[in-house]
Amino acid sequence: MKKFTLSTLIAFSTLSTFSYADCAFENTQEVKTISASFAAWKAVTKAMSECGKVSSTLDSEFKNKVGAALAAKPSLYQISGVANGTFVPLLNNGLIRPLDDLAIKYGKNLNANQFIQINGKTMAIAMMINTQHFMYRKDILDQVGLATPTTWEDVLVAAEKIQQANIIKYPLGGTYKTGWNLALEFINMYLGFDAELFDGNQPNVNNEAGIKTLEMMKKLTQYMDPEYLIADSTFVQKQLQQGNIAMANLWATRATALDNEEESQVVGKVYMSAAPKSILNGHPASTMWWDGITIAKNITDEEADNAFRVALEGLDEQMVKENTDAAIWLIKGYKPTRLSNGAIQNAVNGTPSYPLTANIGLIHSALGNNVSDYLTERKTAVETLKAIEEDYISAAKESGLL
Repeated sequence: MKKFTLSTLIAFSTLSTFSYADCAFENTQEVKTISASFAAWKAVTKAMSECGKVSSTLDSEFKNKVGAALAAKPSLYQISGVANGTFVPLLNNGLIRPLDDLAIKYGKNLNANQFIQINGKTMAIAMMINTQHFMYRKDILDQVGLATPTTWEDVLVAAEKIQQANIIKYPLGGTYKTGWNLALEFINMYLGFDAELFDGNQPNVNNEAGIKTLEMMKKLTQYMDPEYLIADSTFVQKQLQQGNIAMANLWATRATALDNEEESQVVGKVYMSAAPKSILNGHPASTMWWDGITIAKNITDEEADNAFRVALEGLDEQMVKENTDAAIWLIKGYKPTRLSNGAIQNAVNGTPSYPLTANIGLIHSALGNNVSDYLTERKTAVETLKAIEEDYISAAKESGLL
């Protein structure tokens, strides 16, 4: 098993020796980047573009495309964004290169907690942490006389009161889109019950915690838009922005959009807190993630050297100052704001990191393919969990894990 270390999930520094408003060197080579598409990556790639000759692909389906793009010879992109979930497949398939020499050469302004190290080698540079935390309309909770929910049971109580008061279209939103999103909702809540996804390499979800997770997820859907199985992060963000929902557990990177006067009708009304807990004395039912940059293996050393310098231009203090609310940055110069409150509460209250193991992708896929069967009453909870474990075992045998 490869060892993963991230010095500290969350640490803030306001000191640096210098920063640049523009590119610090003359870029003479074409550089292409591929990453997810949200506010933080838009800010980072815009800062990279100041160097000239930089073109960036920001794609909400990035995780399904990046592997094939980097496997090409030469790679279709020099710089790739990654997060916990997308990093492991690229690493296991040998598509990204060690960055230690480049970091020594150019990375004197990087924080220690930005180095993602595998077996002693730096394979990525983290730029931010991300997590799903609770976003809520404080004015609406005040109107029904309730404090901020701290458990999912509290959320059910609040949702029922809001629904009875008939003051908003739907009390609750959730990223329940069938597939990856729905699977992560299960994982977050299941880990919140202090349960383990695996016993060795064997699946371990067909149990009491698995049943409780499915039951709670179904109860929550009663207060959502009936089309919840198509609701991804963008869908839920727009529900909040348009004033159609009162509460949601949503990615921290989406918070800044809620205060964007050009597209939001709820500026200043949405507050952030830790993700609700599955059990009263547990940790927030969420997972901690990081996003960062990697450099493709299937390019020349000269291209890699140049691409790394361009990447660092996107991760400098000036970018952070201009985009403070876009992320919970790990970059020098970051200072937390109101919009980062929920993510910080998640971090300090013991929210676990999303697992970085060879088998997590297999169970994630199995969950994404099956959880909706319970929510739509095609299968019982036990039947659904059994199907999830069977799908995982089949995939694990095919991949050689079992």
